[in-house]
Amino acid sequence: MRTIRIHTAQRLHSDAIVVLEAGPSHHLAKVLRLSVGDAVTLFDGRGGEYPGEITAIDKKQVSVLTGAHLPRDNESPLNIHLGVAISRGERMDWIVQKSTELGVSALTPLSTEHTGVRLAGDRAHNKIQHWQQVAISACEQCDRNRPPEIHPLQPLEQWLATTHAARKFVLHHRAGTIDVSGEAPASVALLIGPEGGLSAAEIAQAEAAGYSALRLGPRVLRTETAPLAAIALLQGWWGDLPR
Repeated sequence: MRTIRIHTAQRLHSDAIVVLEAGPSHHLAKVLRLSVGDAVTLFDGRGGEYPGEITAIDKKQVSVLTGAHLPRDNESPLNIHLGVAISRGERMDWIVQKSTELGVSALTPLSTEHTGVRLAGDRAHNKIQHWQQVAISACEQCDRNRPPEIHPLQPLEQWLATTHAARKFVLHHRAGTIDVSGEAPASVALLIGPEGGLSAAEIAQAEAAGYSALRLGPRVLRTETAPLAAIALLQGWWGDLPR
C-alpha cells in the first residue's frame, strides 16, 4: 500500500499533535477521504520524516500525532542547481516537477534574450510560490524530504555572475566531448535556454564565466526535455543513478 506523504511548513517534533494547514487537510479529508486512525507520513523540509496517525478531522483541519523521527532523505550526493529560461504554458511546471523527481537541489528561473514569457512584480512572486508548491508536491510523491529551493527570477547575467559550482555546463547542440574522468564533483550548475535557445552572445558569456558547452546527442531537444535528459546524465556520471 502506498504511503501517504504530506509536507507541512510547521517545524515537526516527535510525539506531537500537528494541526495541518488548509491545503493538506483538504487533500487528506476531501480528496483521499482518509479517516481517524489512518497512517500518514509528515515532513517539514528540514530533513527526515515522521510517521503519524490521524487523530481528528473537522471541516477544515486534520490533526496528526507524530511518531519518532526517521532520518531518511533520498538526496543525491551531487548538488545540482538548474538555471532554466522560463517556458510558456505548463512546460515550466513540468520542468520543476520532473527535475525535482530526478534530484535537483535548487532551481532558478531565468530571463534570457529569447525568453517568450515576461514576469515582474506580484505575477513573478506568485509564479515562484506556485513552482515551489509544484516541487513540494513532487517530493511528496517521490520520497524526497528536502524540497529543492525555487529561487526568484533572475536575468541570465546575474545567474552567470553569482552561481558557483565545482562544474558548470551550458546546453549547446554544437558542443564537443565532455571529459568526465577524475574525481566526481560535489556540485554542478546546469544552464538551459528557452524555446528559441540561447543566443550566440549568451553562450559566449556563459563560456567566459566558466561554463563548458554540453551536447545531448544528435537531436535537438525541446526546452522541457533537455533539462531532464541533462540531469539524468549528470546523475549517471556523478550522482545516484546507476550507470
